[in-house]
Amino acid sequence: MTRPLISLAAALALAAPAIAQEEELQGAPSPNEIVAEAPAGEWAAIAPEDLVVMTLAPDAEGNPREVIIQLMPPPFSQGWVANIRTLARAGWYDDISVNRVQDNYVVQWGDPNYDNPEAEGEEKALPEGLHRMTEEDYLAERRRSETAWFAWTNGPYAPHHGNFAGWPIAWNAEAAWPVHCYGMVGVGRGYSPDTGSGAELYTVIGHAPRHLDRNIALVGRIVEGIEHLSSLPRGSGALGFYTEEEFDKRTPILTVRVASDLPEVDRPAFEYLSTAGETFARYADARANRRDPFFIHPAGGADICNIPVPVRRAE
Repeated sequence: MTRPLISLAAALALAAPAIAQEEELQGAPSPNEIVAEAPAGEWAAIAPEDLVVMTLAPDAEGNPREVIIQLMPPPFSQGWVANIRTLARAGWYDDISVNRVQDNYVVQWGDPNYDNPEAEGEEKALPEGLHRMTEEDYLAERRRSETAWFAWTNGPYAPHHGNFAGWPIAWNAEAAWPVHCYGMVGVGRGYSPDTGSGAELYTVIGHAPRHLDRNIALVGRIVEGIEHLSSLPRGSGALGFYTEEEFDKRTPILTVRVASDLPEVDRPAFEYLSTAGETFARYADARANRRDPFFIHPAGGADICNIPVPVRRAE
């Protein structure tokens, strides 16, 4: 049974009496406190086939660094997502590097010779069987779902914003698309009509660059370990690429593996808070209207990227 999309204002108005009554009895809980109390049945498991484990070289003190990426679910970006699994299983990502770190924008990794204005070497040969996508594949057919819960309107980038299966999306009358929030992972590309293969990837480490929506394929999000990327030294070359003089700043990527291909004992297990549940409704309201003791003036609203869907390690 599907649930129709409702406006954020309407959803919060429906929830307000119960929330207000609870606050009178217990005091206003923070968003994290609300999430911590979520029933087990409101958490949804992430399949190991949808998780990618990227192992970076140890840091200067010898500490291991691992980044876990959750891949985008259908109907979004599936050609690129399939390519990422193919590239990982072919070992193509092994021994590549982080080549670009642009402050308040993105961290980008891949073949250091691919589309890099600071490099002059030959590009790494890609494996066979990769899909070729067009610009129309940045969008998906507009659809309604019980997992699309809130709709933010009057945004500068789209008429509607909300959540689909735990992911931030935007849509209009014809199509829907994922949006560039902090930690989202996208596909590097050249000038149109190039759409990228998935060999070159980036993640957002600054204020949400929403102008990139519908112009680049988003393929996932980092669910653990983004601090290993966001804290890297910034590049001084064009667009934040490391120059030849900054070669030592490039962080080697040792391996990239699909979690389902790892021995069961080594597979990471994660789950996300269902955006169709009562807890997420209370959590979203608390993010938009902070009532816990630190806050003086509730904002009365929130951008889609300011209500991140909670993701946690599964027991």
